[in-house]
Amino acid sequence: MRNSRSSSLAKSNVRPERKKKKKERILIIDDEPDFVEAFRRTLEAKSYQVITTSSKAQAEEVMRRAEPDLIVLGTLAPAGQAFSTYKWLGEHPRHKDIPLLVIDARYEERTIRGWRRFEGVQLDGDEYLYKPLEPASLVPRIQSLLEAVTRRIRVLVADDHTMVRAGICSVLALQKDMEVVGEAVNGQDAFDKVLRLLPNVALVDIVMPVMSGIEATKLISRECPETKVLILTQYDEEENMIVAKQSGAYGFIPKKAASSDLIRGIRYVGQGRYYPMSFAELVVR
Repeated sequence: MRNSRSSSLAKSNVRPERKKKKKERILIIDDEPDFVEAFRRTLEAKSYQVITTSSKAQAEEVMRRAEPDLIVLGTLAPAGQAFSTYKWLGEHPRHKDIPLLVIDARYEERTIRGWRRFEGVQLDGDEYLYKPLEPASLVPRIQSLLEAVTRRIRVLVADDHTMVRAGICSVLALQKDMEVVGEAVNGQDAFDKVLRLLPNVALVDIVMPVMSGIEATKLISRECPETKVLILTQYDEEENMIVAKQSGAYGFIPKKAASSDLIRGIRYVGQGRYYPMSFAELVVR
């Protein structure tokens, strides 16, 4: 009995080892030393692992050895270098899905090290800020971007064409952060399944029998606002975009768009953000 009791007490005093959380790695690409140093200190104080580079070439070298969990793309001189780095990241098969925070130059310095107007048009929904800003103000945004990657986005696919639904579902099945929770064959079916399945994103075609995608979007937005609607359609005229936004949609993607646009759109809409930038800027009455 004595030995048994001693053994029990010993076991009760042993605390299970806590599994250490992996430090998330953040890569900063920026050529302003003072900003980079202040940003690095702020992030390291929050237990992030920080790697700093001051050029595209340095960033490429770093990413050959280890892939970051998030990239902050800041200012690079001469103008055009930041955009060149952005394009390289977006076209690289391994790096294109890494969360990206873009920080543009101060307005008066954009011709030197910032984004030129025609380049900025191509951002299409990525997180975009501009200097001057306090590094501490970026921490909540970084946390939000990292959390969005680790959670699975529940998606409902609504289209009356079986082949279209199958194609979309096969693309989404390849994404680690997405899960197709249901399929719908018309607008009424989409609304009913949203109420039952509560997806994060409903991918809805405009033209469907029984109830149109626009009518379904109105109902979903009113009755289940936590589900964000992304319109997918072959009719990409601005008039349709305006009607979609008026109905409560958060995004609008033509069926002819690349699958990468669809994936990006789902991720941004899933975060409660409009996609693409042209849709976000639409003014509706």
